[in-house]
Amino acid sequence: MVDLYGAGLRRILAVLDDATVQRLLADDLVASLLLVHGLHPHDVATRVAGALDSVRPYLGSHGGDVRLLEVTAEAVVRLELTGSCRSCPSSSVTLELAVEDAVRAAAPEITAIEVVTAEAAADAAVIAPETLFAHVRSGGNWVGAPELAELAAGEVGGFALSGLSVLACRVGDEIYVYRDHCPSCDRTLAGAVLHRGVRGDPVLRCPGCRAHFDVVHGGARLDGAGHLEPLPVLVRDGELSVAIPVGVGG
Repeated sequence: MVDLYGAGLRRILAVLDDATVQRLLADDLVASLLLVHGLHPHDVATRVAGALDSVRPYLGSHGGDVRLLEVTAEAVVRLELTGSCRSCPSSSVTLELAVEDAVRAAAPEITAIEVVTAEAAADAAVIAPETLFAHVRSGGNWVGAPELAELAAGEVGGFALSGLSVLACRVGDEIYVYRDHCPSCDRTLAGAVLHRGVRGDPVLRCPGCRAHFDVVHGGARLDGAGHLEPLPVLVRDGELSVAIPVGVGG
């Protein structure tokens, strides 16, 4: 029966034009089905590169970026992190819930992920995907949040995801999500709005203590110590989803 399904998919791909095939590949569910049957037209490196593109906005919110160095013959993916990703307060969430999740979903055949920093390439560490995904599979984690797509540019909204109160805002085409908690006054951020900073960057101001936070760069406080707690946002299976930390929420 599985062979029959595979043969049917192969026939469908053969009669479709390239543009239509590319649109189908953009659907995570269809792409996964093609991977199962060994019919995905893109090689591992192309799929991994596409996965990294999907998480760049989140890494950018931490002041960093990621670059694919190579995929070895042993199916080891080598990545280079630049900027402040490795020193970010939530770097473990960045790695475990964003980069590895996206890469593993796009290329399940990989055997390991080697992460290096531009500043210390000699300190590369090989991380087995199963170890990285232990956090993702141990509870809570990715929660569908299609309602976030309704945010207009410059809009801030409060949402409850699996019992956790979060604050989301749209800056241009990107959506950033933070836990609804001000580290300065220890209160909710409900009612916060976006302002323009001195350099024109979007700034979130706490309505209680009026502390200012950099929305795009990890929620760093601009007028004191502390930072907001960012939560990864990805499109998974065609739906906007937010990563909820293990043991948090309902």
